[in-house]
Amino acid sequence: MITIYSNTITSRLNYILHLFFNDLLGIAFELTSDKEKFHQRTGPKISYAAERSGDEILICPTGLVFENNIKPQQLEIAEWEGMKIYYPTSSSADIPFDIFSASFLMVSRYKEYLPYRTGEINRFEATESLAFRHGFLEEPVINQWSQKLKAILQQRYPALSFPVKHFQFISTIDIDNAYAFKHKSFFRTSGALVQSLLNRDINNFLARIATLLGHDEDPYNTYGYIDQIEKKYGFTSLFFFLVGNYNRYDTNINIRNLAFRKLIKNIAADHLIGIHPSTSSNKNISILQKEISRLARVLEGPVIRSRQHFLIIELPTTYLRLLETGIREDYSMGYASHPGFRAGICTPFRFYNLLEEKETDLVIYPFQVMDVSLRQYMRLNPDEAIKKTKELMEKVKKVNGTFVTLWHNESLSDKGVWKGWRRVFEEVIRMGKEEGTSERKEGKQ
Repeated sequence: MITIYSNTITSRLNYILHLFFNDLLGIAFELTSDKEKFHQRTGPKISYAAERSGDEILICPTGLVFENNIKPQQLEIAEWEGMKIYYPTSSSADIPFDIFSASFLMVSRYKEYLPYRTGEINRFEATESLAFRHGFLEEPVINQWSQKLKAILQQRYPALSFPVKHFQFISTIDIDNAYAFKHKSFFRTSGALVQSLLNRDINNFLARIATLLGHDEDPYNTYGYIDQIEKKYGFTSLFFFLVGNYNRYDTNINIRNLAFRKLIKNIAADHLIGIHPSTSSNKNISILQKEISRLARVLEGPVIRSRQHFLIIELPTTYLRLLETGIREDYSMGYASHPGFRAGICTPFRFYNLLEEKETDLVIYPFQVMDVSLRQYMRLNPDEAIKKTKELMEKVKKVNGTFVTLWHNESLSDKGVWKGWRRVFEEVIRMGKEEGTSERKEGKQ
């Protein structure tokens, strides 16, 4: 038990202390604003105050976790022990920056509540983030800071013991398009054939014809390959299915298609399944409810996991709608254009609603790397992609965090622009499974 003193106690402070001590360090704490009670306590103690009153550990506050509003922050970026920090405080403190305010700013996605620029797709981009602009997007800074706090506590209080944490690995796969050519409507198939001819894309025209005639396998039908790799390394992926109505951005097969329904049920027999909410659902909760109901009927059970299509998150609206429709885990926290740590953390955490100033029941699973980021945005070749992913995974292993990858069934076709990328997938799985624990299957929903 660690006793923590703060003159002011707020919902924000309680939230970030629970994240640090319960979730990251795995130990209990008691927070008090009673100085006399704090002085009487023996054992490990932390003063979250302007100055220490005894021999306890001192961390000085700068105010963010005591506030109840949202406003632009003037941040001073510094370095300490080889790590980027902000909200620097007194050099006489045991930790010379406000570690709790800095962590809250990152994990609450504070900046995403303020005005920001968007592109064609209405989403918060990596280039708008503090982490990108100050060069620490590829560092799980909150986990690193917590490890430093742990070391200071152990040095000051040698009898204090911490539970052993283990690195975890989770493979996730988005099914934006279950098949490239098969099981499409007559009008979509005819239109695609005509478009191929108009664009003089003879290869695509012939490939579509060969697949429809049964001479070739559909290039997006990579489910057998995924199953083979899973059995080889002893893990299961988490699948997210897009079941929204067809439009410019949402182009999967209609959920009424029997082959599509059969595919979902077959995968659900051995895997956890989540919803991939369409772009249309972002502004309309009734559409989101319909899509979740569609998938639930196929699964014959509740749907409690999600990942936003195109990673579109509007805070707090997106997460509040997910909660309202029964979602309890979301895997959207990452960037399309850059790998790394969008929330500065590689440990699942509960979403904090800044507008209502309260912690919610929605658990956020940040992902660190996506196939499209590596090939399309960064233009890496397979060898470079493996190297980049390994660098990020090693950082997560070092802090015993959770490493989450995002793949698409089409990127595992080993054809066209994705030639050679099956090797990336398998190598990443091998690295993740060397000492990690994959996504659980028990209690499947």
